[in-house]
Amino acid sequence: MDYFGAREIKNGIILLDDLISPIAYDEIVEIIIKNKPKRTGRVIEINEDKAAVLVFEGTSGLSTKSLVSQLSGKFMEISLSEEILGRVFNGLGTPIDGLGEIFKKVKRNINGNYIFPTQRIYPRNYIETGVSAIDSLLTLIRGQKLPIFSTDELPHDVLAAQIASHVANKSHEKFAVVFAAMGLSFDTSEFFRNSFIESGGFLNTVMFLNLNSDPIVERIATPRFALTAAEYLAYDLGYQVLVILTDMTSYCEALREISSARGEVPGRKGYPGYMYSDLASIYERAGIIKGSKGSITQIPILTMPSEDITHPIPDLTGYITEGQIVLDKTLYKKGIYPPINVLPSLSRLMKDGIGEGFTTKEHPHIAAKLFAAYAEVMELRSLISVVGEDDLTENDKKLLEFGKTFEQQFLNQNEFNSRNIDDTLSLASKLKEMIE
Repeated sequence: MDYFGAREIKNGIILLDDLISPIAYDEIVEIIIKNKPKRTGRVIEINEDKAAVLVFEGTSGLSTKSLVSQLSGKFMEISLSEEILGRVFNGLGTPIDGLGEIFKKVKRNINGNYIFPTQRIYPRNYIETGVSAIDSLLTLIRGQKLPIFSTDELPHDVLAAQIASHVANKSHEKFAVVFAAMGLSFDTSEFFRNSFIESGGFLNTVMFLNLNSDPIVERIATPRFALTAAEYLAYDLGYQVLVILTDMTSYCEALREISSARGEVPGRKGYPGYMYSDLASIYERAGIIKGSKGSITQIPILTMPSEDITHPIPDLTGYITEGQIVLDKTLYKKGIYPPINVLPSLSRLMKDGIGEGFTTKEHPHIAAKLFAAYAEVMELRSLISVVGEDDLTENDKKLLEFGKTFEQQFLNQNEFNSRNIDDTLSLASKLKEMIE
């Protein structure tokens, strides 16, 4: 059905009225403008015979009188086959690597299918990331969603690339990485692409890139395209898939901007009240389902506005996900990479994927001892900053030496020096001996 003209155009949204034929939420609308490329929109609101259409390419240059809106009766889909591995797409699933279109085997709705809780299998078994602090103390479990909380100046991009490259190069299993960028600079996106190529893992990687120069409304669709590709690889083809989503703060800022354009009543700090359910619709697409050999594990990355971990974005993310990896500016200033502060960090599913039959029998005990000892170190350092070091006992000095070694030799590792789980636990065991 074609509709000529529009009631209003504002902030990337076209308002239609006097609709006759049925229209569905999330339906795709094609915007035709004479002598200009066709644009694509999505129905984001319906009110009787009125509808709001979000235009992915933006509404600049559009006139309420000259455009034609075509209701397609379809929803946003992506063409999928195993050929997506080693490919680069824009935020709307269109190939941008010059290698042509995907020869599709299937088309899938990017909103995914609801997974009933009874279909899910409890996540077990660890994923080796090559990062000692994570593998030993914050172990990533298959099917888990474990975000990285960071700030703009910290090396979360380098850490994400290191983890992704390590996972993509696992040769003894069918692993794949799906990487989705939202609002990144061109230089950062090229850094990720080059990192995957140089590591040799690019052929096991799928990239979806929404740059900061791309339309902001495209960011709402980007993680959904990426997760639909991940679901196909995991549940249809049996891959163990690691999905990296960066930066979820850019995604939420886009959500707030669109909500404001629609005139919605704002929630905390101006973000829409439905941001929790919106984020849940992304994060909950991780897991393992019955009847499939594959799994989807998520590492969302978000830069905390004003370094505030209580900000709505990290706060809501923490409620939905199963822990967090927190990067610390103080450690970074000491020259420690990756600057992971293990004390506020947590992997809630770690206990179910380590130990005998998974890593080693001693792993849980070693992790508990290192956590407890490092917590004592931090308390002791706080005390010393007030009263000085004059009255330190031999045990206190021993603890301080442990803390220095823990940071400089265990947390600290070169970004090109990924450690396997055996080397990590061997190093952790030697550290444990320092405090026994």
